[in-house]
Amino acid sequence: MASTFLSQPVARYSSGIDVPASSRNFGSSSLRFLSPRFPTIATRSVLHPSPLSGSHHSSSESESSLILIRHGESLWNEKNLFTGCCDVPLTKRGVEEAIEAGKRISYIPIDMIFTSALIRAQMTAMLAMTQHRQKKVPIIIHNENEQATTWTRVYSGKTMKQSIPVITSWQLNERMYGELQGLNKQETAERYGKEKVYEWRRSYDIPPPKGESLEMCSQRAVAYFKDFIEPQLQSGKHVMLAAHGNSLRSIIMYLEKLTSQEVTDLELSTGIPLLYIYKEGKFMSRGSPVGPSEADVYAYTQNLAVYRQQLDEMPH
Repeated sequence: MASTFLSQPVARYSSGIDVPASSRNFGSSSLRFLSPRFPTIATRSVLHPSPLSGSHHSSSESESSLILIRHGESLWNEKNLFTGCCDVPLTKRGVEEAIEAGKRISYIPIDMIFTSALIRAQMTAMLAMTQHRQKKVPIIIHNENEQATTWTRVYSGKTMKQSIPVITSWQLNERMYGELQGLNKQETAERYGKEKVYEWRRSYDIPPPKGESLEMCSQRAVAYFKDFIEPQLQSGKHVMLAAHGNSLRSIIMYLEKLTSQEVTDLELSTGIPLLYIYKEGKFMSRGSPVGPSEADVYAYTQNLAVYRQQLDEMPH
């Protein structure tokens, strides 16, 4: 029988991870699509969970890592244009930021990757993983339809063991800026007034014309996080999430229980990873790793220190 990330059910696996079957149905009102049938037990076997994994512990005892990364600088960031849900790639600087982010998280365990459906977030995740000491290959899961699932099937168990599944979802996309998308920010401020543009950009519940407010973005992003990402952390898996300023601010609002005022004041730099430890049902912020040369960074928990030591002892 062929090995595959999105395998058909087989006798020894009975359950699947409930994630959307299509990341490209933008604007759908439902977060529930067909399950990709990504077996939980098989995933743990394939991905070789680190000492932080909870595969041998109850959910109350397990400890997981969550890495959040805002994508590197995009071509429209560089041109000072409203980007929103327009699909724009990284600049050379953005590529460098993504690689540097990868160096900063190169010793933190990663079992699964979630990104938005936009190329700048996906590029950031992929480039970051080129620096990871695990040397595993991130593979985007294509389950838009039965043919996509069949054609992207992996037939090597050995290859699967050296791979990390990447789940893409439009619910993690940047806030949709409506009629502002593609406009120059400075010119827009001159046209509508700085106060009005600031209100559109920084308020919590006031959307730009035909666009989303931060509150609306938060509703879809946090719902997705609760439904599909948090269960992975609860099971002991370690997750990296590469997304956007507003979708990540929304998730941080949930993780740190921020008020609507506090989240509007929150600034996230491009390409700077943030680390959270999930334990006993709580998220503990550990700030940003500052680089693999800083041994103290990985002393956040004993398990992280052990994981780093194991990577250092691996032949490269």
